[in-house]
Amino acid sequence: MKREKIKRMALLGMLAALSYIVMVLVHIPVVAFLKYEPKDVIITIAGFLCGPLAGAAISLVVSLLEMVTVSDTELIGCVMNVISTCSFACIAAAVYKKHRSQTGALVGLLAGSGAMIVVMLLWNWLLTPLYMGVPRSAVVQMLLPVFLPFNVLKAGLNSALTLLIYKPVSRGLRKAKLLPPSGGGGKRSRLFIPLLALAVVITCILVILSLRGII
Repeated sequence: MKREKIKRMALLGMLAALSYIVMVLVHIPVVAFLKYEPKDVIITIAGFLCGPLAGAAISLVVSLLEMVTVSDTELIGCVMNVISTCSFACIAAAVYKKHRSQTGALVGLLAGSGAMIVVMLLWNWLLTPLYMGVPRSAVVQMLLPVFLPFNVLKAGLNSALTLLIYKPVSRGLRKAKLLPPSGGGGKRSRLFIPLLALAVVITCILVILSLRGII
């Protein structure tokens, strides 16, 4: 039992470090001043592997590290990061925990996406005026043309990338004996869902390129 706890802590530490590294290195401009960082993909995978509380813990640790190292939005940015990540990753992981199949993962990611989009519209309305130093009326004008498409694209990319890499990651971790053997099951729709995820990634990339005026 003690060895399994050590393995779990090592796994969570590794995923937290990877999430932080991805956050530092990958910044994809999407719309206006907003950039996509794929750290939520790593955090969601952590939630799928170890439960929603593990995802929440990694989100908090990575957001705090971001605040004290590379972020210029200070505490408000940290709070927004935690809210955004947890509304997506923790809800997705909670659904997947009850239905451990590709369909359960897809439903969980859709639920997390919807929650994140709605929650972030509300919290951008509440907090963005504080750290941008603009009137709330100016932020209201940005909700639909800026924040909504950004969060829809972010949710789409997070969901699709999670679906594409979760299984290979979990298999690799089991081979490395950082996870217990799989209980099996969930074999239907094995090809359809990855193809759907790939199509979503391609669509989101094309939309981002269009928003940036590249195509």
